[in-house]
Amino acid sequence: MKLSIALFGITREIVGQPQLELTVPEGQSVQQLLAGLQQTYPALGELRSLAVAVNNEYAQPDAPLHERDEIALIPPVSGG
Repeated sequence: MKLSIALFGITREIVGQPQLELTVPEGQSVQQLLAGLQQTYPALGELRSLAVAVNNEYAQPDAPLHERDEIALIPPVSGG
């Protein structure tokens, strides 16, 4: 299945673009997606935390992904 992933903040800098288009196996979970991205972009694995939103809601690691899902990688942010 094809996935479109929006990237924000440091994740955009690490990957070098604001969005990724990936083809992954059917039924892949959020955790499996992150593991694959961390293999391709090892600096993503160095982030203190990294949230994944699916269809505008934070997703659990075992949540299955579907072809038309809106996926976003949300890095840690600092405020002041």
